[in-house]
Amino acid sequence: MIPEGISLRPKSEWTNSHENFTQDLIKDASFKLRNPTGTSGWDRYNSTTKNFQWLINHAIERNIRLRAMGRGWSFSKVGVSNGGIIDTLSLNFSFKVGTKDIDPAYNNSPEDLYFLQCGTKIHQINTRLARKKPQRSIKASGASNGQTIAGALSTGTHGAAFNVGAVQDFVVGLHIITAVDKHVWIERASYPVTSNTWTDRIEVDEVIKDDEIFNAALVSFGSFGFIHGIMIETEPQFLLEEHRIGNIPFSAPLKKAMTQLDFSDLSLEGAASGNELYHFEVLFNLHNFKPGNAEKGAFLKYMFKKPFDPNEIDLLPSSKFKYGEDLLGIISSLLDRLQLISDALIPPLVNLMFKDAFEPRPPQTGTIGEIFNFTKFRGQVASAAIGIAAEDSAKVLEIIMEVNKQQPFPGGLALRYVKGTKATLGFTKFSKTCVLEMDGLESNASRKFFEAVWNRFEQEQILYTLHWGKINFNLNKTRVLRMYGAAMVQSWIDTRNQLMTIPSMAVFTNEFMERCGLDKVKGAIT
Repeated sequence: MIPEGISLRPKSEWTNSHENFTQDLIKDASFKLRNPTGTSGWDRYNSTTKNFQWLINHAIERNIRLRAMGRGWSFSKVGVSNGGIIDTLSLNFSFKVGTKDIDPAYNNSPEDLYFLQCGTKIHQINTRLARKKPQRSIKASGASNGQTIAGALSTGTHGAAFNVGAVQDFVVGLHIITAVDKHVWIERASYPVTSNTWTDRIEVDEVIKDDEIFNAALVSFGSFGFIHGIMIETEPQFLLEEHRIGNIPFSAPLKKAMTQLDFSDLSLEGAASGNELYHFEVLFNLHNFKPGNAEKGAFLKYMFKKPFDPNEIDLLPSSKFKYGEDLLGIISSLLDRLQLISDALIPPLVNLMFKDAFEPRPPQTGTIGEIFNFTKFRGQVASAAIGIAAEDSAKVLEIIMEVNKQQPFPGGLALRYVKGTKATLGFTKFSKTCVLEMDGLESNASRKFFEAVWNRFEQEQILYTLHWGKINFNLNKTRVLRMYGAAMVQSWIDTRNQLMTIPSMAVFTNEFMERCGLDKVKGAIT
């Protein structure tokens, strides 16, 4: 009998939000979760923990694989299986943390902490934190805020907060259901956060305070079990003052900023105010580029972090690009215009779109939830993201431009700069990471371009990683080992073996992991 809070979803296939792949499923193996009825929020939360365990047992008995699913934004099959999908979107409780809940060694206030269920979307977190008195904020965001918190951290969602990091970097505690009879609370030993009062409330079987285990679990794309709850660290509400400027020549001042994050030679408008530069992003039209030529140069999007003052909020009218103003949004809007137009016409149309979309405009000021708002995408877009060391970014740009001459890409290029992560398999692993976002139309031309770029990097011996949730069809065991090193990959695999039973590991293993050599049980990978 199916417990209260679990409902069967008779799906035999599932298509991701960007419509670039469809995953076959076993019929009647997928379910939707909601929090059962109960006397309190915590009572309902703990009942859902038991339901997660029921699902694991159900899968073991029937020899099927499962994966939790939030918004389904990933372009890769990292987070799906050929068994069933568990819809967690209704699991969106959030809980305040009290003084008795925190470890005496935690140096911050309980107000800095916020506990969220796995299905809570980033825009819901922003809204709830803004209602607090005084207001609070998350520390960083992706380009949009429609993802669930569990999905965002598990695949390494990032923005361009080069002094902050990606989403997983403000997560400080995880509640994971790892087996039929085991669920654990994990945090770093070097950064203790919670007390026994907290972990007793969620009735965990084991409390683990260990840096290596926590860092491995952070970016684990649903393979360590069901992530039920996430403790994040917040900060007082702040404002972002966004600037957009164009016609920046690819020359020494821009190269210095790109490779060293030294902006002193760019004379950025707003820099004299003394506010902290928070976000730095460089965009290029691959079809209209020439070094040293301002008219064929870069478009900059940068943001200063300012103290919160509601009277200073000054947002510009909504853009004509109804799907959002990052590259994916622009491409989605382009799709509406293209309809059945030949791929051969895409580069000139992209030129027109870039000219229309990326033009200088007055600064706008808003909270993180207002600047990175809730956007949507039209399907059939393609997005690949490559992590490199910032010092390689100028050289890499020139390589990509050369590749584009031979294999034209129906899209654009954005370089976002992100502080390196401690997550064992976090793709933003370089201390100063530059993420090359290559967003375009879903087509053979796009995939040939991505593959040509990856191959050229390997020929030039440039160290790189690939975003787990973006297009990454060339990932395999050899490349994963090259990207992260045998010691880090082995640590991740060992941690998975330590936390899970062999039957539960089988439930949460998928074809993607097998291709990448991350499915190993109790043994060395080399």
